[in-house]
Amino acid sequence: MVGSAIVRALESQGQMKLITRNHVELDLTNQAQVMDFFQTEKPDQVYLAAAKVGGIYANNNYPAEFIYQNLMIEANVIHAAFSNGVKKLLFLGSSCIYPRLAEQPMQEGALLTGLLEPTNEPYAIAKIAGIKLCESYNRQYGQSHGVDYRSVMPTNLYGPGDNYHPENSHVIPALIRRFHEAKMSCAPSVTIWGSGEPRREFLYVDDMAAASVHVMQLLKDTYAQHTQSMLSHINVGCGDDLSIAALTELVSKAVGYEGRIQFDTSKPDGAPRKLMDSARLNALGWQAKVPLAKGLAQAYQDFLTSFQTTNNL
Repeated sequence: MVGSAIVRALESQGQMKLITRNHVELDLTNQAQVMDFFQTEKPDQVYLAAAKVGGIYANNNYPAEFIYQNLMIEANVIHAAFSNGVKKLLFLGSSCIYPRLAEQPMQEGALLTGLLEPTNEPYAIAKIAGIKLCESYNRQYGQSHGVDYRSVMPTNLYGPGDNYHPENSHVIPALIRRFHEAKMSCAPSVTIWGSGEPRREFLYVDDMAAASVHVMQLLKDTYAQHTQSMLSHINVGCGDDLSIAALTELVSKAVGYEGRIQFDTSKPDGAPRKLMDSARLNALGWQAKVPLAKGLAQAYQDFLTSFQTTNNL
């Protein structure tokens, strides 16, 4: 989802050759394959958006896969990039890097100041390691090799190209699918995990792509003036959050489902609130553009198109 959005953003600027690979073409957990790719293609910039991702169910049930695959992806790509002369790289992390009870909105300085949310701790640890990989290569090779590796931490993303798996997807695509199936079957109600009380922030994926390109294209001195060598990541969010209960109402409206919405309080809620402080990025000249209601309508249309294409509707 994010990689495709970044490709769209870069294509809109023109005058560059884009080199992409999907998972079938290149296994980023395989060090030899990754090194061979960089030695053959010799890119001069890298956007590292690849990751194993999922919602609370997937994170809870596959913790070993989440930590192993994400550690391997970032370690292989960042090291191979450096080994083959790549000067500029952008690593995409996640808002889950911050402590479970971090002060809201979460500032970049909250990193490593408290315990992580248990349900996605393995994923968060891997993403924190990615930040520190970028910082470490900058510290050791910034002066001698001109290395300039940057990190952005997006809030919860949604939009075209999302994963609509019934169990392993994030909250918005999972809700879109459940409400659509309920609408098609005329189900009288839909039950949602948790209490509905936690608050979350959501960003349309094309806004995230625009922010990624914006950060990558900042002058090195400008980026350095707004970050620190060992606290160099930048939050990317829209600045607003809402309760999961309110989100379900918006999604059901976008889908056109008119039944009852119930909450199963026996299921975990996750962190009580996750709102990003994006003041650093805003000061660098970027703002989110797509309102949530508009983005949800576009996401539902993408869901319909995707599932019609694969004959799953």
